[in-house]
Amino acid sequence: MIPVNRTDRLYALVEELRAIAPRPRSARWLADRFEVSVRTVERDISALQQAGTPIYAEAGRTGGYCLDKAHTMPPVNLTPGEAVAMALALKHLDGTPFRAEGRSALRKLVAAMRREDTAAAQDLAACVHLLGAGPIPPMPHVLNIRRVLRIRYADRAGAVTRREIEPLGYVGKPTHWYLVAWCRLRQEIRAFRTDRIISFTVTAEVPKLRQLRPEDLDIPYGEVHQLTVAG
Repeated sequence: MIPVNRTDRLYALVEELRAIAPRPRSARWLADRFEVSVRTVERDISALQQAGTPIYAEAGRTGGYCLDKAHTMPPVNLTPGEAVAMALALKHLDGTPFRAEGRSALRKLVAAMRREDTAAAQDLAACVHLLGAGPIPPMPHVLNIRRVLRIRYADRAGAVTRREIEPLGYVGKPTHWYLVAWCRLRQEIRAFRTDRIISFTVTAEVPKLRQLRPEDLDIPYGEVHQLTVAG
């Protein structure tokens, strides 16, 4: 099947040139292959070159576009969780000279993902909120937020309770991470500090969809930034 989405087509163009490298493919051949105009192929090749893909043109009757195979890597397909982890790690580059380069690298990797994985990564990133502009500490527990969890939780006084919760998302502060969830014990939304979760079990139960609203965070929402995998 010929890709119709531009991102898919750009990826397929690189793979086509990679497969025959170092031999060239003409713009006309590529245009016929992907059922677009020669002008569209030329624009796509130009976009790939500007993004740093090592494509060059060979002149002559048998010339065309070539990929420098020695300077390319095999396809890298991130999982949705890996993409979100990278987006979160890039927050530590804010305020450094490499912030723009880091975001550019993430954009390239996300562009190579399958469309369904990209959508899943965007949904997962939308569940992560960052409070303030400072560095975020490591998270003691990375919990599955698509399943009901059974947890043992210690409050600030040290009292331990057992609860079933329906995770809604994460909030990261410069001091702590919080898991925001519907607590079946209290019958309301609660924020659980992840370093106070003593133990947890992931159940097979998928909770009903609940929307995490700004007012549910119980903090000034203007200071909260939603994570994105757009780079």
